[in-house]
Amino acid sequence: MTLFLRYFPACQKRDFEMQTPLPATLSNNPRNKNSQGSTTKLSWFWTVLSALFLSLSFSTPSYSHRGALDEIDICRIRVGAEKIHFTAYTPTFTQSEGFCRFIPNVGMTNLIFDYEGKKLRDVSIEFEVTKEPEGTRIFYLEPQKTKTGTVKADIDFSKYGAGDYLAHVTIVHDGEKLDTHLPFVVGAEQAKTPWGRYLFMLASVLVLVVAGISILTRHQKTGQGNPEG
Repeated sequence: MTLFLRYFPACQKRDFEMQTPLPATLSNNPRNKNSQGSTTKLSWFWTVLSALFLSLSFSTPSYSHRGALDEIDICRIRVGAEKIHFTAYTPTFTQSEGFCRFIPNVGMTNLIFDYEGKKLRDVSIEFEVTKEPEGTRIFYLEPQKTKTGTVKADIDFSKYGAGDYLAHVTIVHDGEKLDTHLPFVVGAEQAKTPWGRYLFMLASVLVLVVAGISILTRHQKTGQGNPEG
């Protein structure tokens, strides 16, 4: 009886030692390695795909007039190191709504040039608006200092028609000129939905999905073809 009691714990210990390496054996199984590898590749693929999709989604251009300090503002005119903000109002049609690159209505329009900062108030600045592509001048303001920091140009575009225009801003200082211009369109509305960008995003996602599925399928077939050790 004493011999049996001594032998029984030894058997249990030996059986436990035989069972303990089982998880390690399973982890070394080629099929399990291939499965884990495929899962890792799949997770990596969907992570990259999600990151790309989000980056494309948030990369749409900004069309706001005044925003954060570093926000892209297509209504700004850079004159050297300084900036002038350009806004167009058509009170007869849209009351107080402002535009800049795209003015939807053809008629009396108030073009407002606001100096950002005070340095430009101490130099002479020339303003001009031309009809393109002919370059015909339809508005001109001779060089002068504007202490208020705001210049207004009232233009009736119905006299000149819809089309492309350029707003020229020229600093005249000590006999030198520094010219900058901003293009805008009269009689055309800006597209509200960037369908071209959305289609490009969709096509990119589809290509990535097809490529990812093809790569994962090839890896799985390769793993299944390897002989087990």
